[in-house]
Amino acid sequence: MNLLLIDPFVLSQEYPEHIAHTLHYGRSCFIKFNRKGDYLASGLTDGTIIIFDFDTYGIAKILRGHTRPIQSLSWSRDGRYLLSSSRDWKCILWDLKEGNRVRTIRFETAIWGAELHPHHNKIFIVSLVDDAPTLIDFSDGTIRKHILESQPLQRNDLLRDNQSLPVTIGKQQDQSTLVATFTRGGQYILTGTSKGWINIIDLESMQIIRSEKVSNSNIKHIVFSVSGKQFVVNSSDRTIRLYNTPDINYVDPADWDLETVHKFQDVVNRLQWNSVAFSSNGDYVMAATYQDAHDIYIWETTVGSLVKIIEAPKEELVEIAWHPNRTLVAATGLDTGTIYVWATMTPQRWSALAPDFVEVEENVEYEEKEDEFDIIPDDIVNKRKLDQEDEDEVDVVTIERVRGEYGEESFIIPVTLDEEDQSFNSSDDD
Repeated sequence: MNLLLIDPFVLSQEYPEHIAHTLHYGRSCFIKFNRKGDYLASGLTDGTIIIFDFDTYGIAKILRGHTRPIQSLSWSRDGRYLLSSSRDWKCILWDLKEGNRVRTIRFETAIWGAELHPHHNKIFIVSLVDDAPTLIDFSDGTIRKHILESQPLQRNDLLRDNQSLPVTIGKQQDQSTLVATFTRGGQYILTGTSKGWINIIDLESMQIIRSEKVSNSNIKHIVFSVSGKQFVVNSSDRTIRLYNTPDINYVDPADWDLETVHKFQDVVNRLQWNSVAFSSNGDYVMAATYQDAHDIYIWETTVGSLVKIIEAPKEELVEIAWHPNRTLVAATGLDTGTIYVWATMTPQRWSALAPDFVEVEENVEYEEKEDEFDIIPDDIVNKRKLDQEDEDEVDVVTIERVRGEYGEESFIIPVTLDEEDQSFNSSDDD
């Protein structure tokens, strides 16, 4: 839509309020925008992955390779590759240019989730059920699995205050890692355990360099803002905690001060949160409620106050995602698998098209000009059209599309006209 037609006061609204679209294709259970927000990946309960073009809301690609519900989806930085994990115990790296599988890796246990490295398409971290988190690296063509520690480090509080004394390290037993994510630069990995601990792992040494207990229950999500300056932790104690990310260039992660900035919760109804996400500018945090309350809560990150409760359809929302560049929210319904899209209502200002255009509030009598409706012979009209076509050269090959707010070129998924023509060539399973 032309920005001149949009009311500037509407553009200043920073969170959506109304359902603008619904997307139907199978039963969606996980959704993820790419970095620039021009595509939305939807994982279905039957293992199929649908890529929606968010300019037209059409289907750009259909990927089939899993046989069970999708657990997680992760885009590469350039938007060409997509990593999927499923309950069939497999992770698949997809090349969206051809729609084929670059690599399929099978594990010996179920998968909680997997995430690609922010700057390397062939490195990812996977958190496993009943097993330690694993870093997968096949950048040189050979799959290398690095087992990471799940048990947090516990510093001796008596010796920690005296920096001249050595720090003793003990281990907390019987913990498993439920979630793992990279920092925005990719130098470190943050993992959340079943006992409420956050571990900071150095990617170079593969060792835990800092552990911090933030909750007494399971950590379900660790989500960074788009800028990476803040992150939230969603745990089973019905509380979402907001933290500031220190500048890694100046502060060693071992010295991070993980102090809670705000706590987001519903103290009256004591609601659990299915999913959590940041707004595109990092000013808001939103969360979808569990079970009976079918709403989306939105809080400010500056003062921590609740600013909006969006009423959802009559079904529980299992996964939500905020568009990286626009005031737009997408969420999946548990019962129907429908993807709901909330957006701001943008009334058009037609007076911006021409200085003499006048918007009227009621019908007025129109005075017809003398030559306004003169009949022009068809042969003259056709001749004018042919002359106009001869003057203009139409380029039907070059694709010029401006997507997102980033200056770098965005990968555009080639459109396949016939679904049966899509080839899904698989590499050897490991």
